[in-house]
Amino acid sequence: MAHELEHECPECGADTFYRVASTTVHLGEKVKWHCVDCEYGFVRIDGIDSSETPA
Repeated sequence: MAHELEHECPECGADTFYRVASTTVHLGEKVKWHCVDCEYGFVRIDGIDSSETPA
């Protein structure tokens, strides 16, 4: 899997995230991503990410 992801940051508008951790859970692969320009991060489990859920 790639260590870099193109995804727009809702906090600062940057478009690059780096993979900081991953593990396998019962739902699939859990990957943590962090923005390169700010402290914003999100989790993606089996292709579904937490940045797409309503607050």
